[in-house]
Amino acid sequence: MRAVTVRPGIANSVTLTEVPDPSLSEGAVLVQAVALGICGTDREIIAADYGWAPPGQDHLILGHESLGRVIEAPEGSGFTKGELVAGIVRRPDPVPCPACAQDAWDMCRNGLYTERGIKQRHGYGSELFRVEPEFLIKIDPKLGHVGVLIEPTSVVAKAWEHVERIGNRAHKWQPRCALITGAGPVGLLAALIGAQRGLQIHVLDRNKDGPKPDLVRALGGAYHSGPLGDLCPDIVIECTGASPVVLDVLDRVAPDGVVCLAGVSSGGRDFPFDVGGYNRRMVLENHVVFGSVNANRDHYRQAAEALAKADPKWLERLITRRVPLARWQEAFERRADDIKVVLDFTA
Repeated sequence: MRAVTVRPGIANSVTLTEVPDPSLSEGAVLVQAVALGICGTDREIIAADYGWAPPGQDHLILGHESLGRVIEAPEGSGFTKGELVAGIVRRPDPVPCPACAQDAWDMCRNGLYTERGIKQRHGYGSELFRVEPEFLIKIDPKLGHVGVLIEPTSVVAKAWEHVERIGNRAHKWQPRCALITGAGPVGLLAALIGAQRGLQIHVLDRNKDGPKPDLVRALGGAYHSGPLGDLCPDIVIECTGASPVVLDVLDRVAPDGVVCLAGVSSGGRDFPFDVGGYNRRMVLENHVVFGSVNANRDHYRQAAEALAKADPKWLERLITRRVPLARWQEAFERRADDIKVVLDFTA
């Protein structure tokens, strides 16, 4: 079968090649790939900034944003032939740590977890893949190919869950306004979930035109490409990782407000920051700032529910390019109007 592979640690070694069909040891459910979402993590692995091959192998099959169709499932697995499914990315560590022992592998404490297409496990970027039934999620058939959005949606479903857990420390916490920074796939999906919760949504992004402003407005939200003025949100979900943006949102959240940092910063740049002044505001106004990454099974289920409730035409507009497998190289190119690029295994 064909698969998109990379040699971790060797920059630009990505290629489409023939590999053996997946082994039964990888999972009892055999899935035919339908689509694969491409994200910044994939590009980091290709650039040799990240990524590990499975033990004893020199290559890694890329891909963690999956969508496929079941072609073989054992009786009692909970899956049947023809169902649309997506594979969960992370697997618990073998120790396991206290978090992984309770299926909260997204909160792994010792770092011994593995991840499909990222860390020590082959990904979903092949024509066929196998998955353990407990790490497979059913996709509403009405979603069709936009079901490939479930993995990034699971990441922000977790972020929203934790925001609400923290916010509810305050008696009768009733947030009204949420700011999402970044209008990439993660930011727009975070805005979608916020809108589904009935919040006033503001989205900040550097793009002044293109599809992003209209996508935000279609959710009933306000789009900003410049200064935010005196906006003082109750909730911030920061998806850019850009240091100036992070510093700005830390300084503008409302009393009892919660800031979730969901973007990863590159580091290496110094910015002036009044630590004492920030500490004073944070303490006196009961602010909370926390980081969030990855997702567990419950978050994938929440993501599936959020996508099923969303306007399918709106979701379609998030996928700005669908690249056939024969032209796979184009899927990893960066283009100005890209939001979500998908590698199409059916074209």
